[in-house]
Amino acid sequence: MQEEQETTFFKESRQRLEQYVQDRLLLLKLQMVEKVSQLIALLFTGLTLALLAFFILLFVSIMAGYYFANITGSLYIGFGIVAMFYIILFVMIVSLRKKVIEKYIVDAVIKIFMDKSASDDDDE
Repeated sequence: MQEEQETTFFKESRQRLEQYVQDRLLLLKLQMVEKVSQLIALLFTGLTLALLAFFILLFVSIMAGYYFANITGSLYIGFGIVAMFYIILFVMIVSLRKKVIEKYIVDAVIKIFMDKSASDDDDE
C-alpha cells in the first residue's frame, strides 16, 4: 500500500513538473513574441518616418537649390551649395556614427528586450 502511494506521488509530481516546465517555456515564447513584435513595430514606424522625412528633405532641398540659384544667378552654384551641405552632413554622420547613432539604436533594442513589462512583474 505504501509503495503504491509513493509511486502515485512520484508520478503526479513528475507530471506536475513536466506541466510546469511546459508552461514556463510557453510563457518565455510569449514574452519573446511580445518583444519581437515591439521591435518590428518600432522598425516599421521608424522606416515610415524615415521615408516621409526623405520626401520632405528632397523637396526642401530642391527649393533650397532654386533659392540659391536665384541668389547666385547660376543653377550649378545654387545646387552645388545644397550638395556641399549634404557632403558636410554626410562626413559628420560617418565620423560620429559609432559614438552617437549606433549607441542609440543598440540602446533602443536592448531596452525593448530587457524592459520589464507589467506581466513580467507579476511572475516574480
